[in-house]
Amino acid sequence: MRVRRATVDDAGAVAAVHVRSWQVGYRGQLPDDLLDSLEAGQRVPRWTATLEATSWPARGVLVAEDPSGQPAGFASLSPSRDGDQDSATTGEITSFYVAPRTWRHGVGRRLMRSALGELGAHYRRASLWVLSTNAPAIGFYEATGWRADGAVKDDVLAGVPIRDLRYVRDLAREDAGPPAHIDPRAR
Repeated sequence: MRVRRATVDDAGAVAAVHVRSWQVGYRGQLPDDLLDSLEAGQRVPRWTATLEATSWPARGVLVAEDPSGQPAGFASLSPSRDGDQDSATTGEITSFYVAPRTWRHGVGRRLMRSALGELGAHYRRASLWVLSTNAPAIGFYEATGWRADGAVKDDVLAGVPIRDLRYVRDLAREDAGPPAHIDPRAR
């Protein structure tokens, strides 16, 4: 498996992983009709725009590929969007999804190490938001060094009240510079 910086050409694959991860991972947490109605094509414009706005080292998307070269996950990185965080020193993982077919095969851990390396090249702290009912994701984040800081966001999605929890972690300054675990051929 390799992790590389995504390009605009990856928009469709990122959208497909995003939708499939939602459909499997949020089943029982969000309405089935919402999950069943999701289509990758609906998310391609969003991911195309995100990938066009890439500006390393502060903003971009990483793609994890399985041994056959198929996208197996992605992490979208940006300056913090939270008003109580300093966006000059705090980066955010705005999306982190791994294809369900690769869950529990080390893809998430490898992708997280790469994301933290990229963030550490530019920021001192990192944050992310996770659905409060998503116990598997919370367990993964806590196992990879994240901790809840008490911040919450309440919203309504498809008529269902949801709550997101913010997780944070400090980034080691030795991560500064291009992360060694990103495939240099993919730059």
